[in-house]
Amino acid sequence: MTAVFARLLYFFAAVIGRLPWSWLRALADALAWVWRVGGGRESRVTMRNLELAYPERTPEERERLRREILRTTARQALETLRLWTRPHGQNLCWLEQRAGVELFDAAIASGKGVIVAAPHYGNWELLNQWLAAHTPLAILYRPPESALGEAFLRLVRADDQGRVTQVRAEAAGIRQLFKRLREGGVVGILPDQQPKAGDGEFAPFFGVPAYTMSLLPRLAERSGALVLFAYCERIGDGRFALRIEPAPAEIAASDTMVATAALNAAVERIARRDAAQYQWTYKRYTLHPSWNPYFNPYRDLERRR
Repeated sequence: MTAVFARLLYFFAAVIGRLPWSWLRALADALAWVWRVGGGRESRVTMRNLELAYPERTPEERERLRREILRTTARQALETLRLWTRPHGQNLCWLEQRAGVELFDAAIASGKGVIVAAPHYGNWELLNQWLAAHTPLAILYRPPESALGEAFLRLVRADDQGRVTQVRAEAAGIRQLFKRLREGGVVGILPDQQPKAGDGEFAPFFGVPAYTMSLLPRLAERSGALVLFAYCERIGDGRFALRIEPAPAEIAASDTMVATAALNAAVERIARRDAAQYQWTYKRYTLHPSWNPYFNPYRDLERRR
């Protein structure tokens, strides 16, 4: 029954995704306005994150940035429905620029295995589709809380040719990633999600301690795989630039504090290219080095409506 409901969700997503882009853009802008004026979670989390990450900016500057972030986030959500429900080959026409592909090809040819670190910047779903068109790969994902949500995501993220293996972020899945890398394969990881307690280290992110995954550095160190950062940066409506860049060598350091600091520094550098394209609606700083829950900066957001 879950699969049936997932198919129904896909149908509704396809209906929305096939609307003219001018309609979707207007709908997204209206959604962003509702989030902001209605004090929605996305709006409140974004502002708290901007207060933490950009303390040097004036309140007026942060407010302007929040509006831009909400508009971009809403447009990306509806844009992604189009990506999920259209042939992937058509979607790749959105990529007007491609930089660093030769680095990716050389990394694959090395036979050492490749870890693609894909921050929540631009449109990472378009990146997944480009990677799948280029090479077989395994994508690590954190399963949603509902079985229906997971079934839907597995459905929309499956590629046309079966070249994507979706791996749950759990012990058996991690072993699968190690095996693939040792065989010279390609693994994709979103490196800027907060891991479970015990699976990370605190490292600076925009000057604030953020609990950061140690999995990616551990995979790189133990497998000897090469690490590349990749993202699809928006350069206009329905227009993107694929960018692939080398990761800092410290990302594979045996000292996880050094490695996670290097990981966050690389993600931050990408996010600073255009703050509106980064996922500031995510609660990145819920954990504190003291492990005191009262230091959670999002605790009072309900009172700030």
